[in-house]
Amino acid sequence: MKPRGPLMHEHRLIEKMIEIIRQQIDKIKAEKKVDSAFIDTAVDFIRIYADKTHHGKEEEILFRECKKKSMSDEDAGFMNELVDEHKYGRKTVAELLEAKDSYIKGEDTLGVILDKLKALVELYPQHIEKEDNRFFPNSENYFSKDELDAMLDEFWDFDKTMIHEKYKLLVESLS
Repeated sequence: MKPRGPLMHEHRLIEKMIEIIRQQIDKIKAEKKVDSAFIDTAVDFIRIYADKTHHGKEEEILFRECKKKSMSDEDAGFMNELVDEHKYGRKTVAELLEAKDSYIKGEDTLGVILDKLKALVELYPQHIEKEDNRFFPNSENYFSKDELDAMLDEFWDFDKTMIHEKYKLLVESLS
């Protein structure tokens, strides 16, 4: 297995959660109210699983190692674009949580909540497609088999501190 294997496996679970968020957007529009517990659950999933666990491996391991290589300007620029998208996702999640907290206090932030959920639903599929079909395969060309194996081992060590099963069960229960 190459390092992209576990990353792409994680993408499949993130895609499932994004579909659940998409369905929640329709429900919010229909009911004209927000399920704040769902927002907390979605934020928890994105912050812990998508960002800390998944993006953590990308930024703290894969991208770190890529920066040590003489990448083409195109590939290096693409990597920076992916990092910017990670930052945008973090900012959007923080704004979603802030809007949810205001909503609970009685403020009319329904539109903001919908906008932030839509932004996440739009971000993740295109971001995942870029990584799966372009960046991951291209980045592997900069590494030897031994380097890829070492990176994969570091991924496994990184994951020992994470809680994949919790979020897999969470998504399954929400599906």
